Formats: sequence, structure tokens, C-alpha cells
Amino acid sequence: MISYKERQYLCWFLSVPGIGAVTGMRLFKQFKSFEEIYNIEGKKLENAGLLRPKEAAVFDAEKCQLDRRKRELEELEKEGIRLIAFLDGNYPKRLLKIHDYPVGLFVRGELPAEERPAAAVIGARNCTNYGKQEAEYMAAELAKAGVQIISGLAYGIDGAGHRGALKAGGKTFGVLGCGIKICYPRENYGLYERMCRHGGVLSEWMPWEQPQQKNFPIRNRIISGLSDVILVMEARQKSGSLITAGIGLEQGKEIFALPGRISDPLSEGCNRLISEGAGVLLSPEDVLEYFTLRDGKILRVHEKNENGLAKKEKMVYSCLDLQPKGLEEIVILSGLSVSECIGTLLDLELGGYVVQTSHQYYGKRL
Repeated sequence: MISYKERQYLCWFLSVPGIGAVTGMRLFKQFKSFEEIYNIEGKKLENAGLLRPKEAAVFDAEKCQLDRRKRELEELEKEGIRLIAFLDGNYPKRLLKIHDYPVGLFVRGELPAEERPAAAVIGARNCTNYGKQEAEYMAAELAKAGVQIISGLAYGIDGAGHRGALKAGGKTFGVLGCGIKICYPRENYGLYERMCRHGGVLSEWMPWEQPQQKNFPIRNRIISGLSDVILVMEARQKSGSLITAGIGLEQGKEIFALPGRISDPLSEGCNRLISEGAGVLLSPEDVLEYFTLRDGKILRVHEKNENGLAKKEKMVYSCLDLQPKGLEEIVILSGLSVSECIGTLLDLELGGYVVQTSHQYYGKRL
């Protein structure tokens, strides 16, 4: 748990434009404290290769805003909004497993419980009634079983997933692409308020940050990072939902997709995911079986990549996804020698974690 003074400097640090999660973590690892970072000159950070010239200039210019950020943090806390640092004990442990986790999160309400499974329900904003109804139904049934529902509080599938969880009396959490004091879209304000009482909302952006198109793809890594499985309800061939699914695969998450008619543009993305090996989402039981549920009680989350694998096996397994990869690519990604890679892949195949789809092409086994 960081001190209140350090949290004030973190609030200032998050307000500096142009410094993302990866750069922020690089700076912290170098200087070990947000207060220490504040006291460094931007030119020194530029000379060290930690900031580009424009970023360094903005960094120095923002230092005069420290007192303002301190006052704002105090006001936020009065409104029930918390700033949680990655060093705090209540920071989501699932997020710490992704390489670009946020150094800080603004939170209103709760955070997802570590011991309970979580499923992301994502899909098109301009969805069909079929997609919306299925999203609400799947989320409700999963929530009844104790699964936490994660999404982005957007139009369409996101909102339907949140509503389904709330109707079932479950917990649901929204990851915003804007500041936490802004509800976007405004039409979801009632939903936003209910989620703060029966779950929570969170954002890595400063609380007054207006929604910007560039923010939404960035926040998608948090949606997938907080989830154990990702349910893609409807998606076009090129869509943000497929980007999120791709991020989820890189993070080692399980993907389920709702099948649709081959002539429906909003089902093209889902059908393509299924053809590439994603789980077919025909009923909530498909997901509940993955979570190993019995009599309504969750026994454990099924995590293939954490299931007692040795170090080399974890390295190789993390390089794979449902789309088979060739041996040469796996060798490059893992950093192992060809012989080590072949031996490790054989062990994973014998253990039931990996399938060889063709000569020296390997993918994760569903």
C-alpha cells in the first residue's frame, strides 16, 4: 500500500499527457517512486531515452499542476472515487499478469473479486436484436452462477451484458474509455449508477477525460485482462471486438463466440473466430463447464497456462493461441533453441495442452 503523499504524486503523474502504461512503468522501475519522478527534469529523462523531446517538454510544463491535482484527489475521495496504484494490495491481480497493466486506476464501487471467475461480454455497438438478447441472457445465466461480468459500458452488446448481470442480481464491472466522472454514452447513465452499487466502474484515464476514439482500443486490454474468458456475441470481420479477442488470446484467455448466419455481416467475425478454433457458444453451460461448476458452486477457474507447467512449458504455451503457429515462429517468440522447443511442444502435446494440426504447426487445445 503506497502512502497518501505518493498517491498524490501518482495522481499528478497520470495527468501528464502522452505517458502511457508501458512508459509509466519504465519510469517507475528506474526511479522507484512517483515523487522521485516528479523531481526529475524532463531533459534528463529525454537524455536517458525515457521520454521523447515533446513528452519531456510537456512533463516539465505539467509540474505546476501538482497542487491542483492534490486538491482534485481530495475531492474525488469525497465523491467515493478511489485511486488505486499497482503497488496496492487491492489492485486486480489478473491485471498484473499482462505486460502493459496501468500504473493506476480510478475506481468507483468495487473491483472484481479475485476468487470468483470473470467473463467479458463484448460485441458490436450497432448489434441485432438477436445479439442483444443473447448477450443479456448469457450474462444473466452466468451471473446467477456467480460469474462476474466485465464489459465496456458501450451501446449494444456491452450494455446488454451489464443489464443481464444486474437483472440476475450478479456483479458487473465497466471499463471506461473516458474519465470515471463521465458516463459515455449518456443514455447509459442509469446503468452506470446501478453498476456502481452492484459492481463497479474503473478507468485508467483522468476522471474528467472526455471520450476519444483512440482511448477505446487501449482500454480493451483491461477488459480482457480482468476476465478469465471472453464471449464475443456479435462482430464484423474488422471490429474492435476482434481486436479485444486477439488481445485476450495473447494474454492466454479462452475465447467463446456466438455463431450466426453466414450471410449476416455482424456474425462474420464470430464465425471466423469459431473456424479458427474458438469455443462455440451455444449455451451458458459451455462457459460454466469451463469454469468447472457443480450445484451452482464455483470450485475453481480452469487455467491451462497455470496448471503446474514447468518454466519452459509456460514460455512455449504463452506463445501459442487457437490459430496454429509454425515451429519457426514459436522458436522466435519463445527464445528457445529448436531442439528445446520441439521437446517442450511434445511434452505439452502429451499433456493435452497443445494439438499439432499439421506438420510442425501447433495450437492450444480447447
